[in-house]
Amino acid sequence: MEPQIRYARTTDGVNIAFTDQGEGRPLVSMAGWPFTHLRAEWSVPTYRMYFETLAARCRLIRFDGRGSGLSERNPQEITSESFIRDLEAVVNRLDVDEFDLNAFGYSGSAAVVYTSRNLERVRRLILWGSSPQRAGDLARTPRMAALIEMMYRDWELFTETIAQLFFGWSAGDPARRFAEFLREAVAPETAARVLGALFATIAGDLVTAVNTPTLVMHNRASPMATVDMVTELTALMPNATLALLDGTWMTTEEEARGAANLILEFVTSDDGRGQPEEITTGTMATATGTAVILFTDIVSSTELTERMGDVAFRDASRALDAGLRAAIVDAGGAAIDGKLLGDGVLATFPSAARAIDGARRCLALSAASELGLHIGLHAGDVIREDNNVYGGAVNIASRICGLSAPGEILVSDVVRGMARSSAGVEFEDRGEQEMKGVGEPVRVYAVRGRA
Repeated sequence: MEPQIRYARTTDGVNIAFTDQGEGRPLVSMAGWPFTHLRAEWSVPTYRMYFETLAARCRLIRFDGRGSGLSERNPQEITSESFIRDLEAVVNRLDVDEFDLNAFGYSGSAAVVYTSRNLERVRRLILWGSSPQRAGDLARTPRMAALIEMMYRDWELFTETIAQLFFGWSAGDPARRFAEFLREAVAPETAARVLGALFATIAGDLVTAVNTPTLVMHNRASPMATVDMVTELTALMPNATLALLDGTWMTTEEEARGAANLILEFVTSDDGRGQPEEITTGTMATATGTAVILFTDIVSSTELTERMGDVAFRDASRALDAGLRAAIVDAGGAAIDGKLLGDGVLATFPSAARAIDGARRCLALSAASELGLHIGLHAGDVIREDNNVYGGAVNIASRICGLSAPGEILVSDVVRGMARSSAGVEFEDRGEQEMKGVGEPVRVYAVRGRA
């Protein structure tokens, strides 16, 4: 049954439409503003399946942001703060003290800002297809710039293009119906105002302060945010887990049901860190976590062995290895004992700033010994098993380590992006590098201490 439409009034006098359906733990859903319409969404089969699956096991609260759907369509103020007021009006109207918060797309920035201010109210946070720490960067990508220009010039063509990007150019009727929904959700001039305000919402530094258990969901083929963006987000948040889904979005009812079940598994788990790898939907690929990965390797170990002798080299390398592992722990990382690297050390860190700190400590230990080091850093999905880590990101970190000169720390563009305002260092661009076994070139940077 289609849920009943109700209204809440914000502190600046704007009427916000919302629905309240199902029973159980409250889950507040923030749609991908500005494209939201509580009633028209029921004409999109995938939306309907998604919401009905959620409402079957929790109390689902949805609302249209100002300027969209059944809420006030032409409000005087559309700013980053106004989006926070919309959410506050709904949860206060329902007198909800603690709730789980689910944000899709561009609404993720507002969700992070709200959560950072209300850590006692937001029990679990789900960010789907969102990069709140890079919202401004997303607005400046060539694709987004072209879409925004199209939005001003030809509204119908813009909505048709968005629908085709998600559903595919041969989707036919489903894409057409979705484009119609987009046009019904918001007027073009209001869409431009809302997107401008969302792109300006400052959530970059706040993501590191949100220790709320967070599930970061992302479709690998999303035409908006990239896998690198959400990998960076997951690594920045102290209590986040990444789940990667196949496809562009929930373009089939099966995908919609699977995504909803993934969210339900997360919010109903005892510790808030759901087990997405245990959910099988037929269309979903998952990762056990995200980490910043550090590789070290002794420079010219074969030549050093010849020069120093087996015993002397073994003693020196063992002493350095013990020092490196202690330095890694002191910097907040974890050395991987299960990985046999010969003359190297592999470690993981929860943040890029800590990883760079650990790398610099390792370099200082190397400088004080007679053994030089290559050091490389990358961030991405890892599979953890038996005190070991696996995955493509681990391989890339190893390749970057091999590219570094003796006594140098090289990092990937992902790590540089994560650490550019938090690590207290500067980065020297070394350009894109081809790497064996890696399909695309990887841009790398050398870490330089600030003067």
